[in-house]
Amino acid sequence: MGFFSKDIQSMDDLFVHTLRDIYYAEKRILKALPDMIGKASSDSLRQAFETHLKETEGHVTRLEEVFRMHGAQAKTVTCPAIDGIIEEAQEIAGEVADAEVMDAALAAAAQAVEHYEITRYGTLIAWAKRLGRNDCAGVLQRTLEEEKAADAKLTALAQAHLNMRAAE
Repeated sequence: MGFFSKDIQSMDDLFVHTLRDIYYAEKRILKALPDMIGKASSDSLRQAFETHLKETEGHVTRLEEVFRMHGAQAKTVTCPAIDGIIEEAQEIAGEVADAEVMDAALAAAAQAVEHYEITRYGTLIAWAKRLGRNDCAGVLQRTLEEEKAADAKLTALAQAHLNMRAAE
């Protein structure tokens, strides 16, 4: 069921569909992060990924809470966007031999994931509020803040040393 599916007839349907989309994305990220941790040579990048892995486990739990609060079944719908972002990252990582270049590539791939998540959570918060579900919006807001912080941390790491090392 995509955004332009006949199954989406209302804002509530759209909200639940998008919850299921990001639920799929978070679960897919949980599977991808250990591989990224294993490929990172920078201690600071590896630590950032390990921290975000723990946060992502919490994101899944929060989404399950939002499903319960909203009275919807917690299930996934395939998210081609996150699949594409992760597949692209895996493809690039498979081609990079230099460890410093790999770290820069991993950070960039992780930021693409964060940016996707930031857009989804921002949208879900706006829709939850429109649906009168400020309770759901509050739970989603905590995750959005963590996603923004993860993106900022990746930016700082890339600018402080990952990109410089990769360019040497």
